[in-house]
Amino acid sequence: MKQDKIGVLLAQIGTPSAPTAKAVRPYLKKFLSDRRIVDYHPLLWQPLLQGIILTVRPKRSAKLYEEIWTEQGSPLRNHLNSQQVGIQERLGDGFRVEVGMAYSEPSIEQAMRALEDEGISRIIVLPLFPQYSSTTTASVYDEVCFAALGRRHASGSTAKRFVPTLRFVDAYYNHPGYIAAMKQHLDQQLQLLQTPPDKFILTFHGIPQRYADTGDPYREHCLESSNLLAEAMGWDRKQWEIVFQSRFGREPWIEPATFDVLADLARQGVKRPFLFAPGFAADCLETLHELGIEGREVFEKAGGSGDSYTMAPCLNDHDSWLDFLTAYVLNNAQGWV
Repeated sequence: MKQDKIGVLLAQIGTPSAPTAKAVRPYLKKFLSDRRIVDYHPLLWQPLLQGIILTVRPKRSAKLYEEIWTEQGSPLRNHLNSQQVGIQERLGDGFRVEVGMAYSEPSIEQAMRALEDEGISRIIVLPLFPQYSSTTTASVYDEVCFAALGRRHASGSTAKRFVPTLRFVDAYYNHPGYIAAMKQHLDQQLQLLQTPPDKFILTFHGIPQRYADTGDPYREHCLESSNLLAEAMGWDRKQWEIVFQSRFGREPWIEPATFDVLADLARQGVKRPFLFAPGFAADCLETLHELGIEGREVFEKAGGSGDSYTMAPCLNDHDSWLDFLTAYVLNNAQGWV
């Protein structure tokens, strides 16, 4: 029996198309209008968003993006391209790999349409977030389901007649392949240093504490990933610390906060911190600028030396990472191949 080609959707949050306020504004508008991200009632939130935030923040964010932009464009988009090519090569002609982003182009809707236009009726959805969160993984679920159904919201048009079969992969925060990929990557990064670090900092994107209190398992997933990675690396508990970054707004977020810890490390006499962001599948603004530039400045202002501050790259297109993702797709394709 002839087997049909299987679609694979690599899903990410998104990135602006250019480091300009004009390009950043629509990206931020869509991102911050998603109630998975900010769940305040629209009557309260939208006036603030449309007023102060989208007036001030795009210009400010554009300057940050400009500092990390490459000749090829967005770092996140470039890494996604490499991940797409690498996984496609490993999976072979029986699969079609597409990239889709929740809040920018190529959108998840465009990626789903491309797969369906090729006659693909079975699609594996791989959110590039090892740890589940309602603010990332669930946002992708929403976008994929609406795209598959041909709707923009639950009460939208039902004109689309055929809906493809979808498989959403489980979060892989504790998968041995993910942990092994990080260990191999970090071992290689540590070999590049002349002097070993005296503190390892595992930093994850934060979420509001209220989200964790009402059922989001993200913090627990981050803790388990960190414990497993530390065990694999052979670190004792005093050698490493878990922190959370990218706080937004005034309400409490999960702690400890990355910048607070970096300042305390310098005051405690830590000389050579080594930072790694296990929850980011690819380098982006939050790793390259927030950690690589701003984090270094925080450490320096507290008395540390920026020359001994190390920010490790994300997994990006590391072979062991792409090998794991490919194997995970194949495992989720059981019964289809």
